[in-house]
Amino acid sequence: MASSSNNFDFHNSSSSDDDFFDQYIDAQIDNLCDGIEEVIPTERKKRTYIERNREEGHEQLCKDYFNDNPTFTENLFRRRFRMNKPLFLRIVNRLAAEVSYFQPKKDATFRNGISPLQQCTAAIRQLAYGAAADSVDEYVRIGETTARKCLEHFVVAIVDLFGTEYLRRPTTEDLERLLFYGEKRGFPGMVGSIDCMHWKWKNCPTAWKGMYSRGTEKPTIVLEAVASQDLWIWHAFFGAPGTSNDLNVLAQSPVFNDIIYGRAPQMNYYVNGREYNLSYYLTDGIYPEWATFVKSIQRPQHPKHRLFAEHQEGARKDVERAFGVLQSRFAMIKNPCRFLSKGKIAYIMRACLILHNMIVEDERYSYTLYDKEEFEQDEIHTFSVEMPTNLEGLGDGHTRIRDRQAHHQLKEDLIENIWTTFGNE
Repeated sequence: MASSSNNFDFHNSSSSDDDFFDQYIDAQIDNLCDGIEEVIPTERKKRTYIERNREEGHEQLCKDYFNDNPTFTENLFRRRFRMNKPLFLRIVNRLAAEVSYFQPKKDATFRNGISPLQQCTAAIRQLAYGAAADSVDEYVRIGETTARKCLEHFVVAIVDLFGTEYLRRPTTEDLERLLFYGEKRGFPGMVGSIDCMHWKWKNCPTAWKGMYSRGTEKPTIVLEAVASQDLWIWHAFFGAPGTSNDLNVLAQSPVFNDIIYGRAPQMNYYVNGREYNLSYYLTDGIYPEWATFVKSIQRPQHPKHRLFAEHQEGARKDVERAFGVLQSRFAMIKNPCRFLSKGKIAYIMRACLILHNMIVEDERYSYTLYDKEEFEQDEIHTFSVEMPTNLEGLGDGHTRIRDRQAHHQLKEDLIENIWTTFGNE
């Protein structure tokens, strides 16, 4: 009996403990649930829709600039679009005909989309003024994202459609004209001047800043260019990091590839009675003493040397003038670049160079110092240019370009030639 009584007492105590534990757990869960506030799901924000009345924007744009009697004059169009109206319309028509993004479209409600005039105007305004993408919203009636897409498609289309013609190597006719004008300036055989320009990169990735920054300066990307007297840019090499100086960029540049591989036109000209067959560029003091470079004279003492330095430094400013005009026309490449992708930056630079050359071609003879008819009527030249027919026997191109003896001989002959031509003035 004692044994059974003890077992009964054990079961009773065990059941009471279980009941107490269950009540305790229930109380804690109730307290926890009471402490939790009811979570109300937030309403998802919808994308803001703005009715921009793009049709009215197109009509206003045509009324201001493109109707028969526009509100603004041709001079104001030239100042705001950086080019004459026929050239701009030529670009718009070409893009609308050959690039699907710029072709007129209708939306699902058969409403007219953004016109090619609006798209190209938005892109040109961003390039010309260097403003933010939403700065054209109020006038052209294009949102920020759409305006940025217009710019990206515009620069790609310009490079694809016009790059072959307006960033070409000099043809035989081009070289003859360049040599003719170079001889008029006292530099027979000169085809332009070469130098480098830096473009600040505001949004350069942090991991690349050391490679693109020189000292404590901001990151930059280097453009190497060759320009002639009429400001046409014949050669452009863009993409070298900002830590590179002109010599480092020259080592990467393909500026002399045609000469090295025998693709350059063969030419002959005379300086001070001596025959030469390599054209040359005017440079500043950092460039090496090569047969294809002519530098000034530091601290000239003799009158001949002073006259040569004066003419060389004046003619060498052609590339500096080209850089200044390029940046004044397109403020985007004057201001720090806000793009992150280096590929997009390269397209913007190439498109600006192409547009610059198109404007130069359109307006060249309105500001050049020499008359076009003078070159066309002069049938007697002291130089000759022929396309290469036999690439063998030309020798090592690197050796010909880096010939220091030829550099010094050419420089002495040019000093005598300039003294003979301009010494009595």
